[in-house]
Amino acid sequence: MTSTPFDLRDRVAIVTGGNGGIGLGMALGLARGNATVVVVGRNAAKNAQALDVLRKANPGVEPFALTADVTQEDDCAAFVARTLERYGRIDALVNNAGTNFRKPPQDYSLDEWHKLIDANLTSAFLCSRAVHAPMAKARRGKIVNIGSMTSIFGASFAGPYGAAKGGMVQFTKATAVAWAADNIQVNAVLPGWIDTELTQQARKDVPGLHDSVVARTPTGRWGVPEDFAGIAVFLASPASDFITGAAIPVDGGYSSHI
Repeated sequence: MTSTPFDLRDRVAIVTGGNGGIGLGMALGLARGNATVVVVGRNAAKNAQALDVLRKANPGVEPFALTADVTQEDDCAAFVARTLERYGRIDALVNNAGTNFRKPPQDYSLDEWHKLIDANLTSAFLCSRAVHAPMAKARRGKIVNIGSMTSIFGASFAGPYGAAKGGMVQFTKATAVAWAADNIQVNAVLPGWIDTELTQQARKDVPGLHDSVVARTPTGRWGVPEDFAGIAVFLASPASDFITGAAIPVDGGYSSHI
């Protein structure tokens, strides 16, 4: 039994794409909240580096990593099975894995469209579906989907990505309603402009992006991955048991500023 609404002691949380960027920021929050964190990513070397960071954040709880491609149905089933075999439970899933590359809509090939939809949306469907049965059996579960400001705003250079992230919000609402009877809460986090490898490339691809983001963001800065530690703990913990189907911006006020 947890000692506070925010305590994740004895809870097991899977974070896809948890080996860097926002995913690692959320994994750090979960680790500091005493959760056992399972990092899922395609790059084994980055997974190992993430484990070192998580161990330093909370030496008392040993993290774990699994190599998987979350766009593949068999891989998703396998990492869920491995987690259950090792820990006997899955309490939270963070669907963070994703990618992007930027160009006008007419310049994407059909293959590029499919790759971005699969990486950013289909992966969340596959992972969520894979954890549903054990969570429903336990009568408890938390799923956190990572959307984007492009879930609600248009970006000329991010058509497929925006379509996927808009779909993520609707998928969140649908699963929240469908799985409420199983006592599974499903919510989305909508990051604003966060300083990660992806957005560092965006600043090279989109002239003036840095200055325009800072000018529009009331807090006057780009976000950093550590800004997501708190929301991860909140949405993975009993503190959010009556919150489901929500899409919560974490953007320094960007979406509130006209």
